[in-house]
Amino acid sequence: MLEGNIILIGMPGAGKSTLGVVLAKILGKNFLDADLLIQCKHGNTLQGLIDKFGAEGFIEIENEALREVEARNTVIATGGSAIYSDEAMDHLASIGTMIYLRCTLEEVKLRLEDFDERGIVFRHGAEASLDALYAERCPLYEKRANIIVDVDGLSTTRAARKIASRYIET
Repeated sequence: MLEGNIILIGMPGAGKSTLGVVLAKILGKNFLDADLLIQCKHGNTLQGLIDKFGAEGFIEIENEALREVEARNTVIATGGSAIYSDEAMDHLASIGTMIYLRCTLEEVKLRLEDFDERGIVFRHGAEASLDALYAERCPLYEKRANIIVDVDGLSTTRAARKIASRYIET
């Protein structure tokens, strides 16, 4: 199990990408950022793709990219909206351990200063609130997670060490 993949899921701002790099270093694993993979493949920012294809179109782009991931001994940081793609989540679950980086809504709001350019998918339109997005997604993350780690108030390194110790225990 320790040589397997770790798939990080959670809300935007939970630290999947930033923390994922540190976690990979701690555990001696490779690192893959799904958001960067999508941007490179499509030659556009996440927000640009959302603007061009809409929320559902972006979810399909993300689903396709994640379904194709073949990795070993890798920490994979997913985008927050990956949770909407059952095929992608099933595939990722088949190749690794899902770790949900759980933050309170208050912590997410502190971490997300300006999300207009961040590429956050609001399935119910841009007028939907972060509160509604949080309420919609958290149960989905919890359902998919093999391990849940609370990361509120932790530095990147402390959170990565906490995740590493939880992962090693399994």
